[in-house]
Amino acid sequence: MNHMDVWSAPEERHKGWYLDLMAPNTKGPNYAWLDPSRLYCNAEGLQDCVKDLLQPFQGDSIDIVAGIDAMGFILGSIIAAFLKKGFLVLRKAGHLCVKTKALNFTDYSRREKTIEVCTDVLKKGCRVLLVDQWIETGGTMKAAIKLVEDQGAVVAGIAAICIENSEIGKWIKENYKYSHCVPEHLQGEFDAHYLKSFALYQSNSP
Repeated sequence: MNHMDVWSAPEERHKGWYLDLMAPNTKGPNYAWLDPSRLYCNAEGLQDCVKDLLQPFQGDSIDIVAGIDAMGFILGSIIAAFLKKGFLVLRKAGHLCVKTKALNFTDYSRREKTIEVCTDVLKKGCRVLLVDQWIETGGTMKAAIKLVEDQGAVVAGIAAICIENSEIGKWIKENYKYSHCVPEHLQGEFDAHYLKSFALYQSNSP
């Protein structure tokens, strides 16, 4: 499949084939190192991504899906619809007009941020599937986990397109049931922030 073609899918769709649809950063260090959202434009890619993320949770008890602001809203809401569950937003500070619980953290860009959630949804024992687009340093997800658990709810699972093997990424994998789309043999490329597929992307760029 031509790497630039977001409208087609290969005849044999192996796990993670859609990762080749992701585009490398061309705007410099102030941006994330790649654009995962490009794969959402491919209908088969998006569907297979969601199916792969949910495979480890087949038969698990999940009461609600929670997505992290902002890109986690996309995958999270799709997963919630697929599971026929409700969807809870975990937002950056200053956007929720109701009573909230908040937590400060440092994100992948090393900036101090605050994440918050409304206080009248999560109950003791409520089982939550936490979803974000990407887990790089893991600061955002760790804050989300604490927000959920501080209200007595249970993190039933954590799902993201990629969970990098950062310090917190490893901690997540060791302590929670998780799912991501990266095959083991490609994990090193993702941790190094350069995919071999980028060369194909660049060779087909206009």
